[in-house]
Amino acid sequence: MAKTKKASDIMDKKAMSFFEEYINNPSPTSREWEGQKLWLKYLKPYIDEYQVDNYGSVFGIVNPEAEYKVVIEAHADEITWMVKRITDDGLIYVIRNGGTDHIIAPSKRVNIHTKKGIVKGLFGWPAIHLRSRAKEETPNTNNIFIDVGCTTKEEVEALGVQIGCIVIYEDPFMELNNRYYVGRAMDNRAGGFMIAQVARLLKENKKKLPFGLYIVNSVMEEVGLRGASMVTNNIKPDIAIVTDVGHDTTTPMIKKENHGEFKCGSGPILSYAPAVHNKLLELITTTAEKNKIPYQPEALSRYTGTDTDAFAFSNSGVVSALISLPLRYMHTTVEMVHKDDLEHVINLMYHSLLNIKKNHDFRYFT
Repeated sequence: MAKTKKASDIMDKKAMSFFEEYINNPSPTSREWEGQKLWLKYLKPYIDEYQVDNYGSVFGIVNPEAEYKVVIEAHADEITWMVKRITDDGLIYVIRNGGTDHIIAPSKRVNIHTKKGIVKGLFGWPAIHLRSRAKEETPNTNNIFIDVGCTTKEEVEALGVQIGCIVIYEDPFMELNNRYYVGRAMDNRAGGFMIAQVARLLKENKKKLPFGLYIVNSVMEEVGLRGASMVTNNIKPDIAIVTDVGHDTTTPMIKKENHGEFKCGSGPILSYAPAVHNKLLELITTTAEKNKIPYQPEALSRYTGTDTDAFAFSNSGVVSALISLPLRYMHTTVEMVHKDDLEHVINLMYHSLLNIKKNHDFRYFT
C-alpha cells in the first residue's frame, strides 16, 4: 500500500517553484488575471474541470456532478496603487487600490504597468536635511509621489503612463533564516497556494470525496469581498472553508489586549465570529486535535473582515468557517509567514474535508 502523503511531502521543488513565481507575479485588485492563469495552470492536474467568471475569479471542481457542494477558498488580489494625476513637471500622484499603506511608500521602487510595458519609478521623499523636525510631516496619500525621471507631463505620457495605470512595488519573494517565507503579497496568494496544495494532496492520495469540491480563488477581496460575493451566488455552496491571513501580534507596537496574542509558527488561527458556523468550527478543531495540528483560537466581534462574511451571509446562509495563516507585517512589502504554518493549514483543510460526510447536516437542531 502506498504511503499516505501529508503537506510536507508535497512541498517539493515543483510546489516551491510555483509558490515563488506566484508570489512575485503582479495580481492587483481588479486586474488579477495573470496570477489567476498561473494558479490555474498549477491546479489543472488535480481537478476535473474549472470555470472562470466575468471578473476573473477561478474555481477548479472535483466531482462536478455532485449536488452537495463544498468550497475551499482564498483571494487572489494584492493591494497596489493607481495613477491619479500627472503634474506639469512630470511627477505622479496616486490613489489606493485596496488597503495600501502610505507610511511605507517613501523610497520604495515601483513598476508602473502600462499598455507599452513596465515603466520603472520610485516614491520620492524630501531629504532629512530639508525637513522641519519641529513640524515633521508624515507620509500620506496627498503628499507621496512617484518620480520616473521625467521633467514634463508630456514626457511621462510618452512612456505610456496614464490615469488608471497600476503601480506595484518591486519587492520579490525571499526565504528568511530557513524558517520564514517573505513576499509582497502573501496576503493572500499564500492562501491560493495552500488550497491548490490541498487539491494536490487529495489527488495524490487518491481520496474520493462524497461531495463536489470547489477550489476557489476569488478576485477583489481587498475592496469589499466582491469576487467571493459573485462566486457564492454562482456556485451556491453548502459549505465554505475560507483561508486568509491573520496578524502575528508579537512584534513591537501592537497591543495584545486589543488584538489578542497570535504567533507565527504556532499554528493556524481559528476564528469564533458570527459568520463562523459553530458546528463546522467544532469539526475543524476536533480534526486539528485528532491529527495533532496546533491552532490558535481567536474571538472576533461582528465581522471577520474576510471572504468568510461574503459566503456565510449569501443565498440562504452558507455554513462557513475561517482558517487564517499567521502573518507578520500585513499590507507591507515584507509580509512574513512561517513554513510550519503553511503545512499546518494545508493539513488541517485536507483532513477537515475528509471528515465532511455526504449531505452533511450542520443545522443546530431539526
